[in-house]
Amino acid sequence: MSLQPATSAQRAIIRGLRVTRRLIRKRGKKGGMAPGSVVHTGEKRVEEVKFHVIRFGPDAFEERDVASPAECFPAADSFPVTWLNIDGLHDTTLLSEVARLAGLHPLVIEDIVSTGQRPKQEAYGEQLYIVLRMLRYDRDQRQIDEEQVSIVVGPRYVLSFQESGGDVWDPVRERLRQGKGHARTRGADYLAYTLMDAVVDEYFNVVEAVGDHLGELEEEVTEHPSRGTVAAIYALKGELLVLRKAVWPLRDLFNSLVRDEFEAISEGTRVFLRDAYDHAVQVIDNVETMRDLSGGLIDIYLSSVSNRMNEVMKVLTLIATIFIPLTFIVGIYGMNFEFMPELHWRWAYPVVWVIMLAIGTGMLVLFKRKSWL
Repeated sequence: MSLQPATSAQRAIIRGLRVTRRLIRKRGKKGGMAPGSVVHTGEKRVEEVKFHVIRFGPDAFEERDVASPAECFPAADSFPVTWLNIDGLHDTTLLSEVARLAGLHPLVIEDIVSTGQRPKQEAYGEQLYIVLRMLRYDRDQRQIDEEQVSIVVGPRYVLSFQESGGDVWDPVRERLRQGKGHARTRGADYLAYTLMDAVVDEYFNVVEAVGDHLGELEEEVTEHPSRGTVAAIYALKGELLVLRKAVWPLRDLFNSLVRDEFEAISEGTRVFLRDAYDHAVQVIDNVETMRDLSGGLIDIYLSSVSNRMNEVMKVLTLIATIFIPLTFIVGIYGMNFEFMPELHWRWAYPVVWVIMLAIGTGMLVLFKRKSWL
């Protein structure tokens, strides 16, 4: 038996189920284990873990891939700041080695490999641990791709952990290469700020793309709504839930970084973090606005469908109304009475037709004058 291809509504339902899996992460593999246990709970997104290191200072810069984290610790004295980026979280042995060399708290490495973390920050002495959700929008699939990003800020180094290769930090790397702005003259805390700011800036691109799709649905639902339209609306609402879950905790995260005292954050960097906080609030406002608009699209769709149904019923009612008197006339002359004088009159048939046409035409004119047609 051959299977029929999925309809647009069925595809939207399938996408909705995928959204549910993205919103609710399973943690069954960690049930009953001791705190600090290093167990990867996410998807394996790369074949092997990759290490990329950037060392820089006001007058020095070095960038290369390394085979192991041991090449990055201890930090080189000739470079004030070291940035080690790690792609891949499935190899817990390697990540445990990174944690040992960097002196990370066991709870930090546990959170890094648990990929369902809520955006947050936690201080461990001189180290500051930050979790963000990195988002990108797939315009072909109309879907938000997300992954967890962990950032550890130390006195002279920044560690960033990603689930897969590819990120939104290429502009940061380019500024470091060219020595533009304050990229090389400030410390590790400023580098961590630029990484977080790049993630938040990408949220604006995601919001813009989702907004464009929302505008297309608004036009579609008002002009030619269909079953596929309402399915697309529900799929969009699911993507907005993914976006909301990623951005809402940012308000508390940046507010804490600005107001609380952290050894890893200098007073000069707090000024820039306030700007990131403002950007996060703008993204949140945009997300809430789009959620309200997407909810209103369902009401517009139902109203449009109801109006179209009313128009159809109106036309059918008018047609039935026109034929009621005509049916009455035909019914009279369809009776089997023997003595009906008109039946023997030569012009009876055309006269009946004229009467019926006159009645139908008169009713059409009346309906037109009353704007019922």
